[in-house]
Amino acid sequence: MVDISTEADWNSLYVDGEWTDSAGEETIADRDPSTRETFAHVPAGVEADVDAAYESAAEAQREWANAPPARRQRVVQEALRVLQENSDDVIELLAYEAGGTRIMGETSVQIASDHLGEAATLPARMKGEHAQSNVPGKENVVKRLPKGVVTCISPWNFPLNLSMRAVAPAIATGNAVVLKPATNTPIVGGLLLAKLFEEAGLPEGVLNVVTGRGSEIGDAVAGHPESDMVAFTGSTPVGRQVAATAAENLAVQAMELGGNNPHVVTADADLDRAIDGAVFGSFVHQGQVCISINRHVVHEDVYDEYVERLTDRAEELPVGSAHDEDAVIGPIISESQRDEMLGYVEETVEAGATLETGGEVAELDGVHESQSDSLASQKSTTSGDVEDSLVVEPTVLSDVTNDMPAARNEHFGPIAPVIPFSDVEEAIEIANDTEYGLSGSVHSGDFETAMDIADRMQTGHVHINDQPINDEAHIPFSGTAASGMGGYNSETMLREVTETKWISHQREARDYPF
Repeated sequence: MVDISTEADWNSLYVDGEWTDSAGEETIADRDPSTRETFAHVPAGVEADVDAAYESAAEAQREWANAPPARRQRVVQEALRVLQENSDDVIELLAYEAGGTRIMGETSVQIASDHLGEAATLPARMKGEHAQSNVPGKENVVKRLPKGVVTCISPWNFPLNLSMRAVAPAIATGNAVVLKPATNTPIVGGLLLAKLFEEAGLPEGVLNVVTGRGSEIGDAVAGHPESDMVAFTGSTPVGRQVAATAAENLAVQAMELGGNNPHVVTADADLDRAIDGAVFGSFVHQGQVCISINRHVVHEDVYDEYVERLTDRAEELPVGSAHDEDAVIGPIISESQRDEMLGYVEETVEAGATLETGGEVAELDGVHESQSDSLASQKSTTSGDVEDSLVVEPTVLSDVTNDMPAARNEHFGPIAPVIPFSDVEEAIEIANDTEYGLSGSVHSGDFETAMDIADRMQTGHVHINDQPINDEAHIPFSGTAASGMGGYNSETMLREVTETKWISHQREARDYPF
């Protein structure tokens, strides 16, 4: 039985089907954002480890590409079964490593399962075509083949499903994978996937996981000569660097980058539904979601009521440790993220906005009830208040303009800046006044008005009478402008991780001009 508990030994890389030591000697402390205590150590991989992973992947891919579609399908289906059978342990790992509350953990498992289920259909969908030719006696055949070695560089906010949406389709279509998880979430974004696929019977070398600091091995991963395709999810500044490095190697890129997603509410919207969507879309997983609501754009006729009701709901949300079953708002991933978002709040208030609620750090007790006796004994020093808590109170800002820091920047926190507008034209202008174009939502009592706003909103996806956080494995997912290029999910990802090959057959002798 696979051990994916918090007490498992995670101090190894996964290369060529083996759990192996790093060529370097350093490790990275894996800290629980709720307690601020270290619960595991993972290897700080070095370039020699990266080279070994790609060498293994390139060698294994040749045989895996020729595996029958049914075999590749069975491996992915088995990985899905292993994930679901161990979902409680996975959810606990997400709490320990990513600071994910129960809601976030359950959602991550559900979406990752969805991606595995969709990926299992891809082997049978790798179909080519037969085409007529303009040349007499010629037959054209177009084959669809795996790309080769796929690189996945995954983020820390939703590490499980955002890794799985690239890894599972790549494996299903006959590629090998080198996975570099985020430094903050090396287990749930990387080593966990290795254990799931190892238990599922994936051949050695098809999936390789190298943990380490992006500042030390990121360029080696993104620009490795054996890499044929790079799937990256993360911030726009880092994404630009990854894209430039990958482009030097002419690797195909699928990049989901930052977002500044508007939630537009018209005067005739159903405010109950709009507020329900606003609360979830702003505060789930502490707002650490690329497609969360970054700006609430609300018609002036309902603005005051909207602010009041959103503030009341924010103040009712349970705040606490990710290990608290009742908590909705848990910790931010790191001090730097926390300090940056609180800085945006402070600067926005200084610019003239009103702080309706929040804007402070919530203190936490260090011991949580779900710890086992052995683990609790190791962490006896965490009793009492957590030093330097990472939990930020849900925050609502009113009297905000689009150029204020909390609205202009991707704040990536439990922060809800509310911006008024007077008519639809102004709403669309505000919504599009950003370098990003990832997601968005609109609430309106008139469907034609909602569709007009949705059509003119310059984003990869828009959700009417809902909120922007939506991801379904069978629906294309992509962004525009500074939110990325390429795409994920279903046929879109199938095209990203495969390529076409044209083979012609000249059945009859051909007449040439000389």
